[in-house]
Amino acid sequence: MINNLLLDAAFSKPTDRPPVWMMRQAGRFMPQYWEIKNKYSFLEMCKTPEIAADVTMLPVELLDIDAAILFSDILVTAEAMGGDLSFTQGVGPRFANPVRTAADIEKLETEVSDKLQYVADAIKVIQQRLNGKIPLIGFAGAPFTVMSYLVEGGSSKDFKLTKLMLHNEPELAHRLLVKIAAVTADYLNLQIAAGVNAVQIFDSWAQALSWDDYTEFSHRYIVEIISKLNRTKIPVISFCKGSSVFAPLMAEAKPDVISIDWNVDLLDMKKRLPNEIAVQGNLDPHILYADKKVIKDRIHKLFERMRGENGFIFNLGHGIMPDIPFDNVKFAIEVVKEFRY
Repeated sequence: MINNLLLDAAFSKPTDRPPVWMMRQAGRFMPQYWEIKNKYSFLEMCKTPEIAADVTMLPVELLDIDAAILFSDILVTAEAMGGDLSFTQGVGPRFANPVRTAADIEKLETEVSDKLQYVADAIKVIQQRLNGKIPLIGFAGAPFTVMSYLVEGGSSKDFKLTKLMLHNEPELAHRLLVKIAAVTADYLNLQIAAGVNAVQIFDSWAQALSWDDYTEFSHRYIVEIISKLNRTKIPVISFCKGSSVFAPLMAEAKPDVISIDWNVDLLDMKKRLPNEIAVQGNLDPHILYADKKVIKDRIHKLFERMRGENGFIFNLGHGIMPDIPFDNVKFAIEVVKEFRY
């Protein structure tokens, strides 16, 4: 690997500056993304290896970041299991066949690696294009987050139906989560076998859960997934919205890196975690709307706070919003890359 910064930081080795990549870095804030998106549906983009590679490479070519992340979606596992998935502009993902009964859960398949082969094919194309320049991150959605989309039938603000299942029919919820967790572990191992250099687990809606519910219905399945990964030399990054609360528990799953949201002081959180666990984060993405002077000041403030700490990857506390100015994102990455400890 020509640029090994991300892997070194993920394994808590010293680096001369923090590596940088950003969640949703190959996305809607880039005009070049829309040039592709206007020609194809979102699922066509995910399922066509050459197109997925084109989108994955956009931030590599335009932003010169320290890691690429596979262009895909956390819901491809749910679709492979039998979910009737569609994406509508302005609405988001929809499942035409929500999963709400024992019979619905029974129908879901778990031997689905052949249906996800297009992801492995995309990884091979991307690695050919990267040619050892920077690492490629693979990813999957965490079981609770994927479950919430299946049960709600799409995005939700209150997760009412999902929580009703957790509270009224916990055995049913666990039956569903067991299936999703099995598929997720297989899927991440498929990505590792295809050639990714790191993996991240996204629990995007964990902040909807109480501590006890997170422990029972999310954390235990992430523990299980991470324990099944073929992770030799492959760092595992664990992210959830709510990590400022849940990070000490997340550490018990033994990831290499925990990605932290912006609601906590990053150094304080690092000190609360085992020494061998790196942290990733945790700039509030809304900072990227601000004046460039503010962006630079906030990044430098974070870096000075983390000075002397091994195991720090710079990222946002969540994904880039689609209307953040491209120039501001590019500027932020330049600020990071110019910094030296």
